[in-house]
Amino acid sequence: MREGSSSSTWRINKKTTLLLITSLIFVWVLSGCGTSSSNANNQNSNKASETSNLSDNKAEKPAEVVTIDFWFPWSGEFQKDFKKYVVDVFEQEHPNIKVKMTFVENTGQSQASDKLLTAIAGGNPPNVALFDRFLIGSWAAKNSLEDLTSYVDAGGVLPSDYYPGVWAETVYQNKIYGLPWSTDNRAMYYNKTLLKAAGLDPDKPPKTMSELDEMAAAVYKKGSNGKYSEVGFVPWMNQGFLYTQGWNWGGQWEKNGELTPNDPQIVRALDWMAGYATKYDIANLTSFSDAMGQTGMNPFWSGKVGFVFDGNWVLNDLNKYKPEFEWGVAPMPAADGYESVTWAGGWSYVIPKGAKNVKESWEFLKFVAHKEGTLLWAKRPTAGYDITVLPSVNEELKLQDNAHLKVFLDLMPTAYTRPVTPVGSFLWNETMRVQDLAIHGKGSAQELLDKVKENVDAELAKLSK
Repeated sequence: MREGSSSSTWRINKKTTLLLITSLIFVWVLSGCGTSSSNANNQNSNKASETSNLSDNKAEKPAEVVTIDFWFPWSGEFQKDFKKYVVDVFEQEHPNIKVKMTFVENTGQSQASDKLLTAIAGGNPPNVALFDRFLIGSWAAKNSLEDLTSYVDAGGVLPSDYYPGVWAETVYQNKIYGLPWSTDNRAMYYNKTLLKAAGLDPDKPPKTMSELDEMAAAVYKKGSNGKYSEVGFVPWMNQGFLYTQGWNWGGQWEKNGELTPNDPQIVRALDWMAGYATKYDIANLTSFSDAMGQTGMNPFWSGKVGFVFDGNWVLNDLNKYKPEFEWGVAPMPAADGYESVTWAGGWSYVIPKGAKNVKESWEFLKFVAHKEGTLLWAKRPTAGYDITVLPSVNEELKLQDNAHLKVFLDLMPTAYTRPVTPVGSFLWNETMRVQDLAIHGKGSAQELLDKVKENVDAELAKLSK
């Protein structure tokens, strides 16, 4: 009995033990599976979190900062003022772009920089340059400037935002190579006090060349030494270049794409200039001009000149000189049968050929040369009597409220600019050469200007080879 009970008990205990072990294994397996699933979920969650953090870090990472090198040829306070009033604002609005301002002077007495041309040829030019607008044609012809047409076409800048003449200077062979920035033009300053003394109406300045000739003659006066103590008018004084007088006489320096320095009206203009040199004696006129030059003062502010053709920038002299005579400003007289005109010069911003980071360079160029940058610069305390290239800015600044400056502003919409041509500088130099020859009696106006035409055509032919 006892043995039989003991054996039965063992079998029962064995079954119980097996059931317990099986249950434990099952629980352990379930527990293990649950732990693996939980760990997997946690790992996936961690990976998702890490991915999210990486995405956040990537989104938060600031854009790469690009530094653009901006070359300018103006010394004095320009760098300090331009950085303060324009560049600093640009950098605040464009945190990914920094501007390095570099002063690079022009070569000799020219408005161009040999250093800039060398840098372009060497493949290491600056990103942006302040550039004489008159030179765009000749530099574009040499493939030294970036074509900006696609950037302008993309929007934000319209040719109609600018005065027609200044915009035309940035276009060569239907492509845009810069944006206009500053501008100026020419008018006639006249001394009312001298007109009164000569028995003339000081409130009726001449409107035609014949009226100017007559009134100027009445102002001329010599001292006891036979030298002029007062002069009525000297055609080549200050801004009275042949370019100026050619337009005043109704001449055209370019017709249908052809340069025409021997246009009949330009010939008349040069002949008229030479006539003054003969009538009033070139030696005596030169003596007067030399004496004025020694004063370091614009001859007009001496009070000894009746009429002179000059630019709006001359008004800034009023901060230095306090004229003790009455004076006024009027449009330059025109030849009989023609309307009074003016011509404009000025500067622009360009991107030299081969510059890096053209997109960022364009952003800077567009900022400084369009409304926002132009307005910032025009509002600086020392702006004086500047005219901007944007009519909307001039209106916003109410520049027309100044009676003297208004004369210049009213002429801007129809202002001429010099021909955009590969030989622009060459033509300018030729006009100055023959102007000097003509007033010194070394050739007739027709002969001299026919030679200019011949020389200019020959220069163009060389460049086309």
